[in-house]
Amino acid sequence: MVEERSAPAIGFDLDLTLIDARPGMVRAMGAVNAEFGTQVDAQHFAANLGPPLDHVLRGYGFDEPLIERMVAHFRAIYPTVVIGDTVALPGAEESLDAVRDRGARSLVITGKYEPNAALHLKALGWEVDRLAGEVFAEAKGDVLRAEGATIYVGDHHGDIAGAKAAGALAVGVATGPYTAGQLRELGADVVLGELTEFPAWLAENA
Repeated sequence: MVEERSAPAIGFDLDLTLIDARPGMVRAMGAVNAEFGTQVDAQHFAANLGPPLDHVLRGYGFDEPLIERMVAHFRAIYPTVVIGDTVALPGAEESLDAVRDRGARSLVITGKYEPNAALHLKALGWEVDRLAGEVFAEAKGDVLRAEGATIYVGDHHGDIAGAKAAGALAVGVATGPYTAGQLRELGADVVLGELTEFPAWLAENA
């Protein structure tokens, strides 16, 4: 790991950019529905990962005390329900290695609850220079700016918004809810089909 703060930094989103946690997410949300008698669409939720969970649940009109209980239950069961069945997306490890090989610092900035995000990194054997959780959209820009990041890679419109807010290059990867064309329309500066393309792009452009 690069420790010098003056080294360049490159950030990545986590869900549907570096990892695919969708099967476990479906089960976890199903368990929350069973616990609280709610009817959150678990498949839709898992296919559109990005915003923090409380943001998602507010969209269903639940009151705040119920949201707090649902979030707490989801977080509690997450390590046993989601972590073990989560896989790295193609090119993820190679992309993190490419950042390190260039002497840059690697950042993971995600809307996910940070302790659970850390469990994913540990399970996959990935070391990064900074992990920041529970940040979304323009709030990601605050972290990117503080770290001096020049590039942010993500699959969601919130990732593009975060990169733009920090004045970083927004690299969209079409492994989440948006197609390559939609990512371009949302303002991505660069669009990749998947992270397998990132190391070569980085070598040629950064």
